[in-house]
Amino acid sequence: MGFLDLFVPLYRMLPTVKQAEKQPTLNQKLITSATVLILFFIMGAIPVIGLSTSNAGYLQQLQVILASNIGTIISVGIGPIVLASIILQLLVGGGLLNLDLTNQEDKAKYMAVQKIFAIVLCFFEAAAYSMTGMLIPAEGMLIWVILQVAFGSILLMYLDEIVSKWGIGSGISLFIAGGVAQNVLWIVFNPFDATKALAFLGGQGLLFLFIQNIGSNLLSTINLYLLPIIFTILVFLVVVFAEGMHVNIPITMGQRGTGGRFPVKFLYVSNIPVILAAALFANVKLWASLAKDIPFIGTILDRVSTLVIAPYGIRETMISQLLATNPITLAINIGNEIIQSFMSLQLIGLGGEVIHAIFYLIILVATCAVFGKFWVEMAGQGPEAVAKQLQSSGMYIPGFRRDPRIIRKVLDKYIPPITILGSIFVGLLAGFADLTGAVGSGTGILLTVGIVYRLYEELAKAQLSETNPLLAKLLG
Repeated sequence: MGFLDLFVPLYRMLPTVKQAEKQPTLNQKLITSATVLILFFIMGAIPVIGLSTSNAGYLQQLQVILASNIGTIISVGIGPIVLASIILQLLVGGGLLNLDLTNQEDKAKYMAVQKIFAIVLCFFEAAAYSMTGMLIPAEGMLIWVILQVAFGSILLMYLDEIVSKWGIGSGISLFIAGGVAQNVLWIVFNPFDATKALAFLGGQGLLFLFIQNIGSNLLSTINLYLLPIIFTILVFLVVVFAEGMHVNIPITMGQRGTGGRFPVKFLYVSNIPVILAAALFANVKLWASLAKDIPFIGTILDRVSTLVIAPYGIRETMISQLLATNPITLAINIGNEIIQSFMSLQLIGLGGEVIHAIFYLIILVATCAVFGKFWVEMAGQGPEAVAKQLQSSGMYIPGFRRDPRIIRKVLDKYIPPITILGSIFVGLLAGFADLTGAVGSGTGILLTVGIVYRLYEELAKAQLSETNPLLAKLLG
């Protein structure tokens, strides 16, 4: 018996969501997903009992990506679930865990370890949030606060499982898209004034603030209130365009050799690398807060954690200073601050923010590329796995022998390069949108558009399967 076999009995003792014996209808899937999304919003409004105060701090911008709401029972959101997946992917990818995920027995072990590890991390992160000042329990309520926050995250894990088995898409994607959409709508169209009274023309939404201040300093007003909306729309359009880009590989189906095409999308990796990168960066910041008093290690983690959180206000600051300062003088000042930042190893002024932005983009893109490659292999989307799927479906490449090794050689020319290019693209786009101050954070917009696009594809696929059952087997 191997080490991982020890987790299987423990996994069997945990509650689990059973797979549907009969494939749910499309309406049933939609009702299930909608119900789970409503429950997620309700959980995001339930405050933690026994909490003195809360402060999102450095996770303010990452809350929507982590599907969290600091101060409620989903304060840690999907962070532990995603982190457990990241760590196990790295262990399997690095060969430290000898598992073949195409083997059903090994895959069951992997799922067991991931679920148990995620539950452990729920308690760990709940305790970490309570010890780093984001959640400040009242006297004598520390344990109760930790239990409530951990329970909220564990409940999200089971809601994700319900959506995966009974609904459309995945729960994690649904939570992220719902949170980002809510955040964007509220920031842009908030109709309440500073006294919380309903007053559309006096509302605190960006659109209403732009209308209120349009008669004062026009350029400054555009910079503060209109540019975030413009960049949000721009990122949305770029992602929609990129989703439609693909390479068609010719294939032949059946004994008669019916021609067809196997599309490999430019965004083959979808938005998964960005989700994993965002969760990793949030946890790096959390670990840095926990290790701040440890000599040397605490200092290194603090420097790294600073670089992996985007300087969200750099666009606003740079344009504001450009409007108030001579461009040549501003360039000289930024240059001096860049030199000072390198000499002192600290980020100083706007020049330091420029360095921060460059390193953030580099780290984000590199991390997305690594996670993109790992995810393709772990999710059974690599050339070898796809070749076997095509072969088992009676498909082959015209002009070649019906051998999965031949199909794999052809797919090797497309899938690995597109995986890396797609991962780099989503990393760059998310980073660019973060730096421009797009509403809901650039990463959040990127994820939401990708998630909605995938949901649309799944809905179309489910509807087609219901109206034409003969295609159900081919579409899986």
